Amino acid sequence: MPMFRQLSVLCLVSCVALGAAAAPPKRAPNERIETSPSKRPNRKAQKTETPRGKQGSGGKAPGSLPERDEPRAEKPGEKSSTRPVRRGEKPAAANKKRAEPPSPAAERSAKTSLRVRTEPEVPTPPARGTAPRGNRYLDIPERAVAESKRAFVYANLSDEEALAELTRRNISFVTARPPMPGVRTPIRLTGPLHGVTIRSTLPPAQRRTTLFEILDARLAIALDDFCALLARHDVVELVHFTMYRPPGELPSNFGGPLTRHPGGLAIDLGALRKRDGNLLAVGPHWPSNIGAKTCGPGAEQLWERPGRELLSIVCEASDEGLFHYILTPRFDSAHGDHLHLEIKPDTRWFLVN
Repeated sequence: MPMFRQLSVLCLVSCVALGAAAAPPKRAPNERIETSPSKRPNRKAQKTETPRGKQGSGGKAPGSLPERDEPRAEKPGEKSSTRPVRRGEKPAAANKKRAEPPSPAAERSAKTSLRVRTEPEVPTPPARGTAPRGNRYLDIPERAVAESKRAFVYANLSDEEALAELTRRNISFVTARPPMPGVRTPIRLTGPLHGVTIRSTLPPAQRRTTLFEILDARLAIALDDFCALLARHDVVELVHFTMYRPPGELPSNFGGPLTRHPGGLAIDLGALRKRDGNLLAVGPHWPSNIGAKTCGPGAEQLWERPGRELLSIVCEASDEGLFHYILTPRFDSAHGDHLHLEIKPDTRWFLVN
């Protein structure tokens, strides 16, 4: 029995000695454990390779989170533009100042610079033989259709043809003396057309000598057709402001006929007097609504009876192709009290506005 106790004590002492030898040595709290490079864990060797086709974005398995301090994979020859984000540091995007919105003045300037202008701010007269732009009511028919309209036929008559047509129609006229600069064939009407007298607003004594009673023979032919239309409306008198109007200044290279009023090819109609004495006056009976459509589908109507009849006369003249241009109070403020009726040589487009 005593020998058995001695053996037990010896075994216990041996176990305590072996445990003390295997225990790690004690170190200070701030002491750093040095590890040799050969004993450091190899993280690359521990990574498991993910088969192709099962990788998510950046070559990682779906659902895995990227390490915070791991830079993205860079292509060969590419300079690194990023660095790991340290703890407590804000991302670079957060350090940038937020861009302030542009001021209203800058926005208006940008919009103005990008705006595409479809027409000039200051309209210029079109060159002869070219159609003007910028009016949505301009009608440019096929060439054959345009040349069949009466306005085109009359405007392009020669001097001899125009005078012969006046004679054939038994229109009373005299040749204006002296010749007017810019008017190809100046005449004065000496009688009514289809029972309609054409006169200016001047007193009768001045009408025989005034320049405003002169017109080109081609316009007289167009007015003869127009007076036939007026006679159907029981009109007996056409009062105008002017037909021929001398040009303010002739161009330095002037050497041929002019157009519009300086060429005696336009008339400004102010009023129509009917057989019963009623007056269809453009100014009081045609309210100005600049830009509104005059004839055709979607045209704006006039509600007073004199205005409705004036509008009907204008649209009938347009349907018959008597004039190239018919400008009404809806064209601009300068035409607020009259109708501008005009024919023009070498012109294949038409406008009612």
